[in-house]
Amino acid sequence: MKQDKLKRQTKKEPGEVKAPQVQVPVYWLETSDTVSRRYEFEPDGYLSVKVVNDSRPVYHRVVESFLNKFFPSGYPYSVNEGYLRYTQFRALQHLTSAALSVLSTQSLLFAAGLRPTPAQATAVSWILKDGMQHMGKLICSNLGARMDSEPKRWRILADVLYDLGTGLEVLSPLCPQLFLEVAGLGNFAKGMAVVAARATRLPIYSSFAKEGNLSDLFAKGEAISTLFNVVGLGVGIHLASTVCSSMQGKLIAGPLLSIIHVFSVVEEMRAAPINTLNPQRTAMIVADFLKTGKVSSPADLRYREDLLFPGRLIEDAGNVKVGRALHKVVKPSKLQEWKEIFPEEKFVLSHGNKWTDMLLEHNATAEDALRGWLVAAYATSMEKSFHEPSASMLQDAYDKMNSIFTPFLNELQAKGWHTDRFLDGTGSRFAF
Repeated sequence: MKQDKLKRQTKKEPGEVKAPQVQVPVYWLETSDTVSRRYEFEPDGYLSVKVVNDSRPVYHRVVESFLNKFFPSGYPYSVNEGYLRYTQFRALQHLTSAALSVLSTQSLLFAAGLRPTPAQATAVSWILKDGMQHMGKLICSNLGARMDSEPKRWRILADVLYDLGTGLEVLSPLCPQLFLEVAGLGNFAKGMAVVAARATRLPIYSSFAKEGNLSDLFAKGEAISTLFNVVGLGVGIHLASTVCSSMQGKLIAGPLLSIIHVFSVVEEMRAAPINTLNPQRTAMIVADFLKTGKVSSPADLRYREDLLFPGRLIEDAGNVKVGRALHKVVKPSKLQEWKEIFPEEKFVLSHGNKWTDMLLEHNATAEDALRGWLVAAYATSMEKSFHEPSASMLQDAYDKMNSIFTPFLNELQAKGWHTDRFLDGTGSRFAF
């Protein structure tokens, strides 16, 4: 009876769908002298780590708990080079910024004829700051393309604007009759700074993402910002109650905090390995490739970028300038002649006395920009060798570019560069 029942249960009926096999989770244990961990692959492919046994001192456990709360999972292997240095200066930046906000708000209320406590100044600072963000959004709304092209520069500019606005607020008690004008201008600058800082946050976080963990990076980065903002508010309250209770104290502590603040954000940006191609990074890649035959990675270029004047020409890369208006660079007859010679290309080169202009079609990618940049660089190098331009020089430079471009592009992508878009800011493009 039981055997017949078992046969009926195991017998496959016509059209019956076989149940999927349950996959056994893949896990293993790793044991050191003081701690045992269980590693297991989750269904979504991520690796989870669980401590099974831990006999380490309390200090080591606290450090690991801090890393788990404020650093991405799998750190340091899940992020690109420079993330720790970026995070250290980001924490210092937020600490000094929050401390400055308390001092500036206390000064504003003094100028208005009030005598607030440090705690009251802390609460009012959020109201004043949030109220001006709407105006800043309107002013900065048409600058998004430039921020995509140069996120580091605009991030530094944002903090300089913030400190400028804070400085005006700190000085407002010196001219109470102009309170509305000084306070309004200061908060306007701070509102623009907030928008610029938020707009450039995502490209910078993206440069550190290594395993598709952008959301984790963003969440942990904001956690660190919040933590050190709270610490900074505490520092600001202490300063406002002691050395900065007078204007003389603010005039000493304010500039010092501002210097530390701007220095921190500059070091943050220098540590970030931005992996998108803009005119400056493209020129540096081409110049390094012509000199050494190797392609530089984002980490190789991060400390060499000019964060203040990114538009400078690089002689070794052909002195190429991108984005000038078509009618200012090329005559219609020359443009038609160029398209007849190179019909498949989405760039146009115009060689001048001091630089070479490169114009891109409206749908050109970073690959097209790289092709044009290499042609311009090779043509400039040949011109130096022969000391005078030749009719066939441009064609020779084009042929040389074609011969090396495929391996060059493959190595570029292997180093982590994104070649799907060329971020030339608000530069002009053309279309036939």
